Amino acid sequence: MPSIFTRIINGELPSVKVHEDDRTLVIMDINPIQFGQLLAVPKNEVSSVWDLPTEDYRALMDTVQKAGQSLKALFPDKKIGVMIEGMEVTDHAHVKIFPFSNAAEYHAHPDINHPPEREELEKLASKLAF
Repeated sequence: MPSIFTRIINGELPSVKVHEDDRTLVIMDINPIQFGQLLAVPKNEVSSVWDLPTEDYRALMDTVQKAGQSLKALFPDKKIGVMIEGMEVTDHAHVKIFPFSNAAEYHAHPDINHPPEREELEKLASKLAF
């Protein structure tokens, strides 16, 4: 069965896209640790970034860098955090990129009871697009 990210990549599930190329996809996270969190996903469905072929790994990390630069430009007073492979999706490698101000914000848990509104995510995605 395809992963949730493969289903998003294939257009079977909705998402708010920030960037897409032939090897990667960047979407807004609907359950962010901090507002503005992005998910960078390789199109090659593997369970760990360490299992990616070298070219796919390099493409993913290049995309992560660009996503971080977009976040830094939009949130210049914040640090940009990176988490590789969150625990909630274990069957498809991914990287979380998000703005934060302090250790408490970095280690916060998503508030799944109050996700951002889609319209709000779409506005932010248009500012972060690269």
